[in-house]
Amino acid sequence: MNCRSKAAHSEFPTAHPMDGITIRPLDFRLSSKTSDDCIWNHRRPEYAVFLNALGVHVPYFERYLVFALRKARSATHDARLKNDQGGIIGQEAHHAHNYRQFSEVLFERYASLRPIDQRAMQYFEKRALRDSDRRLIGFTAGYETFTFLAGLLLLDEFDDWFGDSDPEIAAFWIWHQVEEVEHGSVAFDTYKYFYGKDELYRKWMIVVAMFHLARETVAAYRVMMVAEGWVKKPRLAFARSRFCAWMLLRFARNALPAFRKSYHPRHHPLVTNRQNLVQQGWRRFSASGGDVLSIDRDKVEELIGSALRVSGRE
Repeated sequence: MNCRSKAAHSEFPTAHPMDGITIRPLDFRLSSKTSDDCIWNHRRPEYAVFLNALGVHVPYFERYLVFALRKARSATHDARLKNDQGGIIGQEAHHAHNYRQFSEVLFERYASLRPIDQRAMQYFEKRALRDSDRRLIGFTAGYETFTFLAGLLLLDEFDDWFGDSDPEIAAFWIWHQVEEVEHGSVAFDTYKYFYGKDELYRKWMIVVAMFHLARETVAAYRVMMVAEGWVKKPRLAFARSRFCAWMLLRFARNALPAFRKSYHPRHHPLVTNRQNLVQQGWRRFSASGGDVLSIDRDKVEELIGSALRVSGRE
């Protein structure tokens, strides 16, 4: 079986990927990586640089999310939603911890990222203190529209992103993306719980979040392009820039269903029509006590094989 297949999905599995939020206190010890490990996709370095750039500001958004949902949780009386809020808070706290470890490694290779990092930290710290309750929850829900969709896209195209990558860094990204999908509806459900009738504001927050995500990613990506010397070769610079723009456009395009009045993350086409086998296999493997701190091609084959057997499609 070839893990390269981008169509490695099962139709309508028994468990929805957003059923069950498990807090997994994993530590990938990314601080032990060196600056040479920053380009962790050896075959497609632009993929590594894009995700690295996207991830620079993410720890600060995750802290913002934790602040927003802790505040919302204290006023939530629905037991199931309250439990889900506790789940996403726990998951995101661990994400931020691991992200920050790797960010320090990135700064060794890209010293000019530090001002961008500081700006992101100050932005989210100030917004957390100044934003109204509606803005806190709305902006969080808007951002989470893209984080869970990014998780689906990356797992669907596992081999392009991680097939020839550092096993520990690949494992970190897979863990993160699986959990982003798991809790992908919690911020949305929280917004609906408090402000369900205000659809216009919910949609506006998706737009605001997309522009903020794109601005931060492009700023970091540009710094990395310069440091890698890509800008010295016009054709290469154009190709690498186009890739970044293409990925951001894919995020935006896949967010379009979220503008429907009847939208719910559980029913997004990427979730309901084709369930990712890497995600399904990873969750089962992790739940059984398997080592998910390092993942290479052989382990991915094992994960996909396990998911296929359960779905009866091997």
